[in-house]
Amino acid sequence: MADRDRGCYLAAMASLLSSFILPVAAGAVALVLLAGLVNMMRGGSPDTSQKLMRWRVLLQFAAIIVAMLAVWAMGR
Repeated sequence: MADRDRGCYLAAMASLLSSFILPVAAGAVALVLLAGLVNMMRGGSPDTSQKLMRWRVLLQFAAIIVAMLAVWAMGR
């Protein structure tokens, strides 16, 4: 792949990651966090709280990976 083509590809990937995928990932983390807080305030099942916490940690990991990929693609 030519350097120019690769640069265009990385710019497009960085744009997609930073303007669409990263906000979706952060929104998913926020929604799961909110669901966990609502469950705790209502005195819901501890098992549900545990599942939501695990989902939040997994989604946070995914969001960090997406953010790092966007930063990497922008720096190239």
